[in-house]
Amino acid sequence: MRKKQSGNKRNKQSNFSKLSIFQPNKNRFKKSCPLSIKGAPKIDYKNIKLLRKYMSENGKILPSRITNVSQKKQRELSLSIKRARNLALL
Repeated sequence: MRKKQSGNKRNKQSNFSKLSIFQPNKNRFKKSCPLSIKGAPKIDYKNIKLLRKYMSENGKILPSRITNVSQKKQRELSLSIKRARNLALL
């Protein structure tokens, strides 16, 4: 006859359950900001071509977690998009 293995399942834990939310993920890498690199275009309300890249089809500003833009550049982007909207450039 076979032995019951119900007690054995409790001792085994998957690697996924051992990971904590607060442990840094070593495999994840941080992408650099496309507007902070050398030779990047300057953020300006008159540069409509650049501003359209960071807007959705509905005209909303895309979040920085999607576009990988730094916080500082995201603030500049949103300000210049709002200025262009006011002047009816967008």
